[in-house]
Amino acid sequence: MKSLIETIKEKIRNNIQVSKIEIIDNTHIHKRHKSFNKSKLHLKIMIESDFLKSFNKVDSHKKIISLLKDEIKTKIHSLEIKIN
Repeated sequence: MKSLIETIKEKIRNNIQVSKIEIIDNTHIHKRHKSFNKSKLHLKIMIESDFLKSFNKVDSHKKIISLLKDEIKTKIHSLEIKIN
């Protein structure tokens, strides 16, 4: 069974031209937060993509978020996106 991180990478790669993608699980940093839920992750996605860079920041982030809408509803609490 694939991990959530591998599933997310695959989903992004299958739908958007990327040169490089890295996903970091920062869940451990947020354990003391009031709204912490151990079943939801805090992720940072760093993507190198000329395709995404051709859009403004908001639109490129919307593209990523729309791809991951199901995961955001059920498995992701926080998502940081950095596009290079």
